[in-house]
Amino acid sequence: MPSTIKKANEIPTIDVNLVTVQKNEVDADEWILDTASQIQVEPQIEETEAVQLIIKGVLKAQKPMVSTLTGNQITLTDNVFTPELVKMLQGGTITYDSDGTTVKKYEPPVAGSTPQGEEFILNAYSAQYNAAGQIVRYEKITYPNCTGVPVAFGATDGEFRVNEYTINSAPDTGQAPYTIEYVNSLPVVTPEE
Repeated sequence: MPSTIKKANEIPTIDVNLVTVQKNEVDADEWILDTASQIQVEPQIEETEAVQLIIKGVLKAQKPMVSTLTGNQITLTDNVFTPELVKMLQGGTITYDSDGTTVKKYEPPVAGSTPQGEEFILNAYSAQYNAAGQIVRYEKITYPNCTGVPVAFGATDGEFRVNEYTINSAPDTGQAPYTIEYVNSLPVVTPEE
């Protein structure tokens, strides 16, 4: 029987609709970042050199180069300062007002210390549209075992600050470096009680 020719799935996605971060703990709070505007992902690859047996200018045998994916480096661009994310990335403390929701102060770890951020999961959502211009579902890419790199802040007259955060994601043994799934709706903020 001849092989069949099939049409592959085509899934057009656009935008950074939402990013969420959640500690690697059971029942940990998940923080919604609806101000993120860009996510760049660079695979982290370790390469083992090829080995070739060449005798008198003739290639007799070769062992090919091997590329091993060890994780991903994620650069997240966010248009606001999010203390809860920065605390996850590099540690430190957040002081809240008496209402328990308004941030009064963020203080990073002391100079010279080893930053103690938390390990977390990052979820990035993009929209899938149909030909009529309607969102039909969302693509959710999940990156496991994320850790942050210490951050710095700058400012420019007449411009809102745009922060870039560097995040490293490394899968555990037997774990995929990321997963892609499709969901019908975005997560929503849990109402205050």
